Amino acid sequence: MNELIGRVFNFEKTLFPAASELFGKLTTHGQSPKALMISCADSRIVPEQIMQAEPGDLFVCRNAGNIVPPYATQNGGVTSTVEYAVMALGVRDIIVCGHSDCGAMKALSDPTGLETMPNVAAWLKHGAAAENIVSSCHSDLDGKERVRAITLENIIAQISHLRTHPSVAAAIAKGEMTLHGWMVDIHAGQVLGLDGDSGEFVPLREDRDLPVALAARKRFATEFAEAAE
Repeated sequence: MNELIGRVFNFEKTLFPAASELFGKLTTHGQSPKALMISCADSRIVPEQIMQAEPGDLFVCRNAGNIVPPYATQNGGVTSTVEYAVMALGVRDIIVCGHSDCGAMKALSDPTGLETMPNVAAWLKHGAAAENIVSSCHSDLDGKERVRAITLENIIAQISHLRTHPSVAAAIAKGEMTLHGWMVDIHAGQVLGLDGDSGEFVPLREDRDLPVALAARKRFATEFAEAAE
């Protein structure tokens, strides 16, 4: 802990003065983050580091398992953060970011021991679909391969939950929202992105288009319905 406190002193003496102009603009004009990242609380995953983000670039919500509860089931920190990011800050890109070797995903794979952590067990029920998909469709997997599969399916499940939030649903319908699903492989040092068209997670590469889970595209269902009448 003393080492961490020492870094606070370094922030005051070195980092803040070096970025004083940036902090001055943020203080005067407020924040306009480019994206909301919903990531795991795991200490090995630092969203700002992964994105190489400066102060003001990224709005972050962290929790065990990068969970997004469906809108109707729980009013809490994630729900409020999503709503504020979209409605107040005008964020138009949301990233659900999981990672390898995730303790929450290990607990979904094997819940042994969760009986002593009832709140964690209840929270991880929001990832039950991911575990069920892997158990039903990939029953041959076990160990690390099973956990990895659950990790990827959990990202997809949480994106589905995210779309139930009214602010997100409206932004999607207007063609103003892009959703991303990422998995950080902390062993290989790479980021995989969900390609919504193929359903596959592919490495993010500078020479390729950025894979997106759901591209911004205005919905015209209402117009079609009116034309049919």
